[in-house]
Amino acid sequence: MDNSTRTLQPLFAFLAYSLNRVETTFYKIPGSHVVARYVKSSHQDDPGRTVLEILLVIFAIRTLLQSRTRSDSGGKHFIKFSEKEIDELVDEWTPEPLTQPLSAEEQTDLASIPVIVGTNGPKPKLQSGKQVLNLASYNFTGLAGNEVIKERAIETLRKYGLGSCGPPGFYGTIDVHMDLERDIADFLGAESVILYSQAFSTITSVIPAFAKRGDIIVADRGVNFAIQRGLYVSRSTIRWYDHNDLKSLEDVLESVQRETRKRKLPLTRRFIVTEGIFEKDGAMVDLPKIIELKHKYKYRLMLDESFSFGTVGRTGRGLTELYNVPATEVDMLMGSVANTLNASGGFCAGSSFIINHQRVNGPAFIFSATGPALHATSASEGISILRNTPSILTTLHENVRTIRAILDRVDCITIPSHHASPMIHIHVRVPGPSTLQLPGPGAGKPSNPASVQPREPPVFDIEGEERLLQEIIDEAMAQGVWVTRARRLRGQEFVDARPSIRLSVSSAFTKKECEKAANVIKAAAIKVLGRRK
Repeated sequence: MDNSTRTLQPLFAFLAYSLNRVETTFYKIPGSHVVARYVKSSHQDDPGRTVLEILLVIFAIRTLLQSRTRSDSGGKHFIKFSEKEIDELVDEWTPEPLTQPLSAEEQTDLASIPVIVGTNGPKPKLQSGKQVLNLASYNFTGLAGNEVIKERAIETLRKYGLGSCGPPGFYGTIDVHMDLERDIADFLGAESVILYSQAFSTITSVIPAFAKRGDIIVADRGVNFAIQRGLYVSRSTIRWYDHNDLKSLEDVLESVQRETRKRKLPLTRRFIVTEGIFEKDGAMVDLPKIIELKHKYKYRLMLDESFSFGTVGRTGRGLTELYNVPATEVDMLMGSVANTLNASGGFCAGSSFIINHQRVNGPAFIFSATGPALHATSASEGISILRNTPSILTTLHENVRTIRAILDRVDCITIPSHHASPMIHIHVRVPGPSTLQLPGPGAGKPSNPASVQPREPPVFDIEGEERLLQEIIDEAMAQGVWVTRARRLRGQEFVDARPSIRLSVSSAFTKKECEKAANVIKAAAIKVLGRRK
């Protein structure tokens, strides 16, 4: 026994030395003492737990070391094909189409798009050789083709070239871009402004720059597609109120407040999102009431004025001027530089903090190249013209009243647009007792705020109404008046808008031209819709 002990003594000494070295090395690792205390206390309190943890560690190591895939060396689960069979299978395979082919209606729409030859404006010449009154484009202020703006654009092109070839946050910002931002801020009475190179991506970028997962957005069910994309990207909690129904808005704000108190939810960022003049139907929001509600319930307001900036108010400053509300009352005021200023792009006005945040967090600002310098100088010149020529807005408003005075008396159509809106939508009036009526404020039970669909959604025949509207458009075009249907992305928007003809009134028209256009549309509508009787 003594001989055996002496024989194993060197082995025991080596093991003791090795364990001592391992222990010394282990305690040199940062945090090792904490781990050691945890293991000792764990083993002392529950030895079985230590055994379980060791087994789990061994299992994890084994899983990491073993191969994730086991090849079937025997080939039992594979079918062997000859070269001829493989070729036959490839020849028989038919790939699925990338998208569905265009329908007959879509092909007709594409083929019937008018093409302008020369300068676009209030009375362009089409490829067919006919000159028409243009109520299809957003030339509300009549600045398209303005000679002063043309000359300024040519000067800028010669000095700066065409494109910037870079995003604004890196090497695409030019001094004229900063000049335009200051011009818009001064025009609106806002603290600061940021420019975006595309109007559509402005609100789509602004919303997710501030609203994140867990934040609450209360939005109008009738907002445009750009806002819908911004809401989707933000991943915020969306609560919906009935279209342009401020009683419904207050009910939703109250329900959010009750839910927060009841469930003891944490305080989050909260926003109201709406439009000044709605792109879908030309309705106008009651801005003072919205601001009253935002202060009462402690929300921030995002207002898209793409169709009200440059078109309403004495000098075109939008709803803030129309309702005599300071622009600083709107936290984020978005607008289009393309619709009224004869340029391209969009802007967001707000406090310096809000604007600077977008310069480092706005996706469309960071990843898009800035607009051409000539567009910036053209827009600045457009603002100067609006400042110095208030008669432009006076004429625009008179033209809107002239056209509405004629069309409002046509029995076979309905107009949902606000009387001051230069964008006029025309719907087909459904005959008989089934005449489509949108539910009025407070009618019936309230809609579910968590659902974008209203409780009683209007029902209409999209294909049938679009066909009738297109016949009216074709009839008006034959008489020299160019109007268009409001284009929609069916199946992609949250709520399908009702088909409509969209008129864009311009200050470039005379009163007689407006009367002519309205009478032509009236006669076309009566002629086409009268056939249904």
